[in-house]
Amino acid sequence: MFETLKKDLDAVMNRDPAVHSRWEVFFCYPGFRAIRRHRRAHRAYQKGHFFIARLISARTKKKTGIDIHPGAQIGEGFFIDHGTGVVIGETCVIGKNVTLYQGVTLGGTGKDHGKRHPDIGDGVTIGAGAKVLGPITIGNHVKVGAGSIVLKNVPDQCTVVGNPGRIVKGPDHRPDIDLNHGDLPDPMLDKIQSLYKRLIQLERSLTDCAERLGCENCPAIDCPGRER
Repeated sequence: MFETLKKDLDAVMNRDPAVHSRWEVFFCYPGFRAIRRHRRAHRAYQKGHFFIARLISARTKKKTGIDIHPGAQIGEGFFIDHGTGVVIGETCVIGKNVTLYQGVTLGGTGKDHGKRHPDIGDGVTIGAGAKVLGPITIGNHVKVGAGSIVLKNVPDQCTVVGNPGRIVKGPDHRPDIDLNHGDLPDPMLDKIQSLYKRLIQLERSLTDCAERLGCENCPAIDCPGRER
């Protein structure tokens, strides 16, 4: 228990540049308070004390704005930054050294019983407002961009952005936890820029063609210059 406590404290100290002391984390950080109370609720849940577990969970939600079902399994070194609006479902399994930002949902997609929430690997970072839904697997050291909606499995060491979430960076070596969201690619912007470049090339080709044919304007299908 104390080893897990230390690693939860270390997670905040190592990943939040605004923190000044362990006492500040212990007494003032809602994400840290939520995970510590969840661990108590989870122990009660495992022993079959479901009402007590849900009572702890409900009080935690009221105090911190973080809703973690007591059945969720969460590894050590877990860090919730700010935390307001975070929701974690009952059958969710979270690995070690995972980071969630505010507004993240690890939820289900229906009313089915059994496994209905995602499995999150080690060293995963999930950006603000992202939704990971259904019994899917998010691999180790995956980065999910802010506002993304992920509905399919994601391999290890990939970057996912968009709605629906798409892999925009394949596996690469990520030895450390990466909290920098400023370098996430924008696939839609890349496509628009590619289309823009193609249009410029097409306009230049048509202009060159018009100059060769002696036309004042770009030749259309019925342009007399096409007969030359």
